[in-house]
Amino acid sequence: MRATQPFTHRVVAIIQAIPEGKVMTYGQIAEQAGSRRGARQVVRILHSLSGIHNLPWHRVVNAKGEIAIMDEEARYMQILYLNAEGVKTSEDGRIELDKYRYHAVIELEGKDGYD
Repeated sequence: MRATQPFTHRVVAIIQAIPEGKVMTYGQIAEQAGSRRGARQVVRILHSLSGIHNLPWHRVVNAKGEIAIMDEEARYMQILYLNAEGVKTSEDGRIELDKYRYHAVIELEGKDGYD
């Protein structure tokens, strides 16, 4: 459990840094946090810590630029929030990653040594 804490801290910091009108993918966040294969961990962290840390959860999409939430109400809310920030979505919840992806270089303490 302790080994995941630095990764969790990095994921939270990265998600908090996504500006309005931009999105990042689960895998992109995982890689930047130090775990190339940690996309599913990012999903769990986002799900469990969004409320506690007031994370902009709606700015995170899957690798294809799709809204991955299956719950109809939450999916609708994500589309609504993204549209309000100027991120255009298709009717099926797809986002143009080339246009809206956030490419941040975030230097986080203690990144070395975590995979």
